[in-house]
Amino acid sequence: MTSKEALAHPASSAETAPGIPPGAVRGARGRGAPDGAPSWRSRLYRWDTKASPYAFVTPFFVLFGVFTLVPLLYTVWYSLHDVQLSALDHQSWTGLANYKNLLSSDFFWNALRNTFTIGVISTVPQLMAALWLAHMLNYKLRGSTVWRVVMLTPYATSVAAATLVFTLLYSWDGGMVNWILHFFGVDPVNWRESDWGSQFAVSSIVIWRWTGYNALIYLAAMQAIPADLYESAALDGANRRQQFWHVTIPQLRPTVLFTIVVSTIGATQLFGEPLLFGGVSGTKGGSEHQYQTLGLYMYDQGWIIGNLGKASAIAWTMFLVMLIIAAVNLLLTRWLRRSDDRG
Repeated sequence: MTSKEALAHPASSAETAPGIPPGAVRGARGRGAPDGAPSWRSRLYRWDTKASPYAFVTPFFVLFGVFTLVPLLYTVWYSLHDVQLSALDHQSWTGLANYKNLLSSDFFWNALRNTFTIGVISTVPQLMAALWLAHMLNYKLRGSTVWRVVMLTPYATSVAAATLVFTLLYSWDGGMVNWILHFFGVDPVNWRESDWGSQFAVSSIVIWRWTGYNALIYLAAMQAIPADLYESAALDGANRRQQFWHVTIPQLRPTVLFTIVVSTIGATQLFGEPLLFGGVSGTKGGSEHQYQTLGLYMYDQGWIIGNLGKASAIAWTMFLVMLIIAAVNLLLTRWLRRSDDRG
């Protein structure tokens, strides 16, 4: 048989059963194996194909279970018991008493309100500034790589170093912020003791650290927008500003929603900045708890007062708040997608 005849007839009728492709039979049989039974090489290959992915991901899930899932479930146990840091061996069942005590506490609602206000003050200007910076960096600039690295520098700075610098800037006597306000005729502001002043100061630290990080996320999303959309808008007579509002913003909608959710979750977990900004009274969120967040309240209850049962209840309440935020984001995303489909 010539090569052309072999290509035209890849398998003879004697090698294949009726209705079965010739290649399947040839691949299933090994050398020296009995007819109809797969060889050990074929079985080993199939087992390797099925088991290898599980073997590669197993170490992660083992570490996740040991260091994350088990402590997470253990806090559920703690939140339903009276557990004191000084007597961990003596635990008594209290049911939902820790949660009832938490919901009736004025300090909890104060911490929840502070977390919300600081989250809004820090998230909204932060994302707007990040969007503007990304729009500027999306133009052809000299040394664009240098500008992008500079954008990421605050994110790489430690929380302690950044908070120490901002504490000096917001110092009541001799701070640069009050020195600048003096030229505009504004009296010195006690940024650490006032309610809105302290929350604004803590929010400014968060804004400074995370604006560049979000700007790079927006920049990556902007560079993925097809150039055809801008060319079509330019042919229709749209200027740069109109292209930004009618092309860039709609295309960035999923990315913007993602950054809103991540920033909101980060605001819910805010801890290091207010703790270090307050100095001696940092664990209380100020002398009057004026910037005490949920994270600080949990730390105060668990490690200063020593009530681990109530601290665990606070942790699960924070987790519930984040689940609500994620659910709102999911509903908002679906609503926007349906509105786009109808449009």
